[in-house]
Amino acid sequence: MKTAYASVKPYITRDGSQIRELMHPAQNAARGNRAQSFAEAIVERGRKTALHRHHVTEEIYHITQGTGLMTLGTQNFVVGAGDTICIAPGTAHCIECVGEAALKILCACAPAYAHEDTELL
Repeated sequence: MKTAYASVKPYITRDGSQIRELMHPAQNAARGNRAQSFAEAIVERGRKTALHRHHVTEEIYHITQGTGLMTLGTQNFVVGAGDTICIAPGTAHCIECVGEAALKILCACAPAYAHEDTELL
């Protein structure tokens, strides 16, 4: 039931963000993780994720570093360290790093993140 941050290799998701899957059923089923995923996303300064939606997955973003401009459906708002955003299934969303430092986001997904559930818009 434990994953070491340094042992998890990051990858680029379909939306263009760098993701480090800290806990995911595909990698951690033997440790008991079955229904959700938990990851860190990094959006570098001046970068923006692609507008996308997930048809099945609900996401929760928790900003741990930086400042971003969040698009959530028809809303646009500034987010920063300590803010938490719930993204309902089917809601178009993206986030742009607008601060001086990289934007770091903890992302919980239920059911677990799957490339197949990501539709680029």
